[in-house]
Amino acid sequence: MQRLLTRFSQATPYLVTITAALFFAFELMQLHMMNAIAPMVMKDLNLNAANFGLLNSSYLLADVIFLIPAGMILDRYSTRKVIIIAMLLCILGTFSLAMAPTFALACLARFVSGIGNAFCFLSLVMLISTWFEPKKHAFMIGLVITIGMFGGFVAQAPFSALAEMLSWRNALIVDGFIGIAILALVIALVYDKEAKKKELLPSAQTFFHEFKTCLVNRQNITCGLYTSFMNMPLMIIGAVYGSLFLTQVHGLNLPQASFVISMICVGTIIGSPIFGWLGDNVWNKKGLMAVASFGSIILFSMIMMLSSQTLLSLMTLFLFLGVFTSGQVLGYPLITESAPKKLVGTSMGISAVIIMGLPMFLGPLAGKIMDRLSSINPQTGATVFHHESFYTAFLIFPIGFFIALLLTFVVREKKRFTLLKKA
Repeated sequence: MQRLLTRFSQATPYLVTITAALFFAFELMQLHMMNAIAPMVMKDLNLNAANFGLLNSSYLLADVIFLIPAGMILDRYSTRKVIIIAMLLCILGTFSLAMAPTFALACLARFVSGIGNAFCFLSLVMLISTWFEPKKHAFMIGLVITIGMFGGFVAQAPFSALAEMLSWRNALIVDGFIGIAILALVIALVYDKEAKKKELLPSAQTFFHEFKTCLVNRQNITCGLYTSFMNMPLMIIGAVYGSLFLTQVHGLNLPQASFVISMICVGTIIGSPIFGWLGDNVWNKKGLMAVASFGSIILFSMIMMLSSQTLLSLMTLFLFLGVFTSGQVLGYPLITESAPKKLVGTSMGISAVIIMGLPMFLGPLAGKIMDRLSSINPQTGATVFHHESFYTAFLIFPIGFFIALLLTFVVREKKRFTLLKKA
């Protein structure tokens, strides 16, 4: 009996973290589903590419506004309670988007969902930092990203098929009820390792001192930039413009395009725990981050340069792009290990503003470039995006990967694990 209790006690951190990671999966569904239903939403709400980019960016805008407050709240209050409230906001935003009759109300609904998302990944990092010792942080972060990516995968081809069968609005209603089911599991199984002392709201002087301490920490900025540039294919191609690119340039139908885009998520599912385990056990994180960014440059260049590709070749390229860009998982433990223990949430919040803020600006910018280089089909009146539209707009990705590669030379790492040391 005692042995059974011991085993259950050892499994508790994993049970808590994996259950909470379902919230992350639900949030990634909300982010990536817009790519799967892009043509339907654009037609129903009469949107061009730039407006559709703004609709998606309203979600990211809420992230950017609330990420730093989210970090400071998580430093002071129960992570469990924060997750529950954040999930309620996400579910409310999902149901509201399903019923939104106008572009403005759709943006408001996405904004509400984005508020909940601001607390999502930070909450998971806080749970990992309290339930697990530092040497397991990279692997556990990789594991929760893997679980989250299942949500991103479901939001592509499966969600596209559901939307075509039920309509995109009814598909969102189903999505909202999935969120309610996950919320019930979170309430039942997620709790804090230790109760946090109730604190009064910090004085203005304390607030600015803590904020400045985290802001001047170069690690928070460099790791935030690296992670953001490596994460952009998921945030912009996977969530917004990927289906348009594949349907209009490569002639795929919408279910095929959604399935190809979902390969980024599958690649991330495969790559995140691998990079996390390697970073913790075998090789130094900086070297792995450099390999990941260099490989991403090569793969994305192949995607854009090889104009005549089969469905299988596109699936393969997007799969390996997901594997290599998942090297961004290594940025998070480098942030937490350099932060004071009581300011882990605030440090992650500052980095997350960068991670989410860049896609918020670059997504609409890509849309404006695409609109400027597009044409109108004289017979149907539909907007046609040519290869050069995407080629020009998507230059931000290889440029971002190259900047990420340069950043690996200035990132600091406290400990390096090598094969020689393991031996």
